[in-house]
Amino acid sequence: MGSLYQNLLPLVLLIVIMYFLLIRPQKKKEKAVTEMRNSIKAGDEIITIGGICGKVVKVKDETIVIQVGAEKLKFEMMKWSVSKVVNSEESKVSPKKARPSEDTEETTKKALPKRLKKDAEADSEEVPAAQEDSSVEDSKQE
Repeated sequence: MGSLYQNLLPLVLLIVIMYFLLIRPQKKKEKAVTEMRNSIKAGDEIITIGGICGKVVKVKDETIVIQVGAEKLKFEMMKWSVSKVVNSEESKVSPKKARPSEDTEETTKKALPKRLKKDAEADSEEVPAAQEDSSVEDSKQE
C-alpha cells in the first residue's frame, strides 16, 4: 500500500504543478481578453487579429462595425477578431486632466537645441531688466 502512494505522489504532484503553471494563467488571460472584447464601445480604436486598424462605429451582440481608411470604409466583423483596443474614449480624457501645465513647459524647454536655449535665457533676462528700468522711471516721475 505504501508503494502505491509512493508511485502516485509524483504523478499527482506533476498534475498540480501543471495546473498552476499552465492552466490557471491561461484561463486568467482568456478571461481578461473576453472582458476587453465585451467592453468595446463606439469610438474605440482597435486592431484586429488580421492587423486591420480602425475605429468602432457600432457595437452589436456578437459583431462590431468598424470604420477604416481615408475613404471611411465601414465593414462588420466578429468581436472575437479584435486583438486589442488601442485607444478608448476614457483614456483620451484622463491623461489631459492628469498633466499640469508646468510639466509641459519644462518638457518644451528640454526639447530646445542649445543655441535656442541660450537665446531664450538671454531674452528672459533682458525682459526683467527692462521692467526694472520702467519701474525706476515711474518712481522718478512721482
